[in-house]
Amino acid sequence: MWLLALTFGFSVASALIPVLNVEAYLAVAAADSTAPTLLLVGAAAVGQMVGKVVWYYAGDRLDRVPWLRRKMAKESWRTSVERWRARTEGRPWTTAALLFTSSLTGLPPFAVVSVVAGLLRTRIEVFVLAGLAGRFLRFWIVLEAARYAWLLA
Repeated sequence: MWLLALTFGFSVASALIPVLNVEAYLAVAAADSTAPTLLLVGAAAVGQMVGKVVWYYAGDRLDRVPWLRRKMAKESWRTSVERWRARTEGRPWTTAALLFTSSLTGLPPFAVVSVVAGLLRTRIEVFVLAGLAGRFLRFWIVLEAARYAWLLA
């Protein structure tokens, strides 16, 4: 039980502080073969999404920071934001696919995508569900690969 709580806490922290690597943590946690895989992966995925929701809401409120508001007033910034808004607005499946892909592969970095999703005011349900699905699959793959590596060692 402590491993699950620790995994959840570390996952939240790693979502907020990019230098903390949850994949490396899971690779080490994989050495404990008694930990139930799905619960461990679930704790990591939910923890990550708790942290990413913080980034999402930070993106939603970017226009409240004076120096960022000035930067966002520039034509190049507005053009870029509007281009992404046009690609995603009214297209929940496209948006979900982009979020899922980023949360699964890390390309583009999911922390950045989380901020952009907030900036574009993507529906929070779409953000959380697509991100959770991608993170769950990513962490399951990492944990299984690490467990296999531990067995070979």
